[in-house]
Amino acid sequence: MHLDPIAYRFCHACGDRLVPKRLKPGDPERLVCSGCGGVLYLDPKVATGAIIALQDRRIVLVRRAIEPGYGRWVFPGGYVDRGEVVGAAAIREAREESGLEIRLEGLVSIYSYPERPPVIIVYAATAIGGELQHDEESLEIGAFSEAEIPWDELAFRSTHEALRDYYAGVLHRHCR
Repeated sequence: MHLDPIAYRFCHACGDRLVPKRLKPGDPERLVCSGCGGVLYLDPKVATGAIIALQDRRIVLVRRAIEPGYGRWVFPGGYVDRGEVVGAAAIREAREESGLEIRLEGLVSIYSYPERPPVIIVYAATAIGGELQHDEESLEIGAFSEAEIPWDELAFRSTHEALRDYYAGVLHRHCR
């Protein structure tokens, strides 16, 4: 659903009521202020992740201690901060969630889904330092060969698809 009339009722600039309005043919309805005419754009949220290969070619997964996906496995990742370079966010999230320093090797792919705000940008990476350890956002951390991945316990559709693409050899060599 593009508009959520319950979540957004008043203009952030002037406080007047927001009303659904189609700005031009073919566009979805957007929330427009009845007072100042400002448009509230409900843009996607950008997330990034890294499929980290260790020296023995196993990859790093963490078991989430937060919702959504509590108790399920994902590769390290999270939201990109405003003004942050996406690759730098992937490196930061890997360090925070796995304790590892990584080198980005290339782009696995970009994932987005109807009716879902996140756009997930996933990189292939290699561990180049640090010590494997999880943070407070995860219950545990593990290293898995392709055969050992808990496919039925992965947290998100994007986790499944990115791992599938990674092992299929889908790797784009543009990571910055």
